[in-house]
Amino acid sequence: MVGMKPIVAAACIAILAGSATAQEAEDERGLSLMERGAQMLMEGLMREMEPAMDNLQGMAEEFGPAMRDFASQMGPALRNLLDEVEDWSVYHPPEKLENGDIIIRRKTPQELEQTPDAGNEIDI
Repeated sequence: MVGMKPIVAAACIAILAGSATAQEAEDERGLSLMERGAQMLMEGLMREMEPAMDNLQGMAEEFGPAMRDFASQMGPALRNLLDEVEDWSVYHPPEKLENGDIIIRRKTPQELEQTPDAGNEIDI
């Protein structure tokens, strides 16, 4: 019986090593199946999005010249506005009036006093 212990131990090690190798091969197949599934999903999404991307490219080509003209005309005016305004926090957000005009109101001194002080904020 003394000679049986090493044989049984060797057999157990061989069985465990074989099952571990089989499990690793199964995991690798599962991973490659997952990768293939993800690849198929992305390919399907790209096929579905292709018409929308073509439409977007067409719109960009159509609106491109108009946007360039707008930027060339409004760019200097916006630059001048940015140069004149030192602190945007003393102004209300822009408002559009019924007649289509857009105005930016300056806050009153009382409104400025009500603005929470940055020193009282709690950092999280």
